[in-house]
Amino acid sequence: MEDIFSSLSTYGYFILFFYSFGGGFFALLAAGVLSYTGDLNLYFSIIIAFLANMIGDGFLFWMARHQLGDLKKHFKKYSRQMALTRVLMKKYGSFVIFLQKYIYGVKTLVPIAMGFTKYDFKTFLFYNFFASAIWALIFGFAGYLSGEFFIALFNQLKEYPYLAPIFLLIIMSSIYFYFKILTRKKVIKNG
Repeated sequence: MEDIFSSLSTYGYFILFFYSFGGGFFALLAAGVLSYTGDLNLYFSIIIAFLANMIGDGFLFWMARHQLGDLKKHFKKYSRQMALTRVLMKKYGSFVIFLQKYIYGVKTLVPIAMGFTKYDFKTFLFYNFFASAIWALIFGFAGYLSGEFFIALFNQLKEYPYLAPIFLLIIMSSIYFYFKILTRKKVIKNG
């Protein structure tokens, strides 16, 4: 954890760009905390994360649209997650572009799934612009406003370093089982 904060304060904006390009929000939260401590500029961090996230999702959509055959081969093992993405697309329409920014496990798949369909690229870019801006503002300011809490938590984890792996294991297991349950096959009983 200390290495992440150290790297972010040294190479912060580059790490933030590449991490946000893939849709991750932890680097943006960390940049918000580092802005709270004065190591990074909050507004510059938000702008970088916004641009990277917007470009990243647009790139995924474009790749799915133009490299359809190659990508479909790689996503066969994610068929349940793609099915969940299609259900979300049918249920929420274009709003799923906003929604996907906050749902771990489908945030990368939504632009790809939409690229596989006949959804208009310009419409996707329009909605994605606003979705990325809102996403960057929410997580950037959330990191900044909760900076004192995260610094206290970080100091507590320094005193008890064995808690960090346990805490991360609990979070990752919860996310894993949540999506296992969410994407499991429904068994239909006859009779």
